Amino acid sequence: MKIEGRAYFLRPDTPKEGIVREARPGETEDELSDPIRDQAKDANLIMRPPRVTPNTMYALEATEFAQQHGKFLEFHHAAYEAYWTYRKDLGDLEVLASVAESVDLDSTELIKHLESNKLTSTVTEQYQQALNAGIRGIPTFLVGNLLFTGAHPYEIFESAMSRVLNSDEVS
Repeated sequence: MKIEGRAYFLRPDTPKEGIVREARPGETEDELSDPIRDQAKDANLIMRPPRVTPNTMYALEATEFAQQHGKFLEFHHAAYEAYWTYRKDLGDLEVLASVAESVDLDSTELIKHLESNKLTSTVTEQYQQALNAGIRGIPTFLVGNLLFTGAHPYEIFESAMSRVLNSDEVS
């Protein structure tokens, strides 16, 4: 089995500099509002309210760069931590360079890719493919031929993997 990340713009109209994020009702300085707060706690995840909603083009391109260098999951986890734990702006090149370095990626090469838009068409094509497939939210998972969107309990993923591994779908 292979895990592959694909780009999806949740808010494609976000300006390049991002948007200052206003606190939502029920949030505290360190916790999101329900139901996300409880879901994060149940999953042992830290999800602090971010200060900025970033334009995610650079982050998606950086993720694709990491994937092309065999570091998708490592980069994805490090970017998650930078954003949700430390409230870093994933639209900032310095932040992405730091995330890349933390997973032993060449940050200089990454920045060159980002500044030259080398991966923009790849990311844009992935987003268009998602829209064409009817995907309208994140996270969306394709496990075998099972497609599901949203945060789900671990048991759902376990069941989906079991179904795929025990079927004729695995090649």
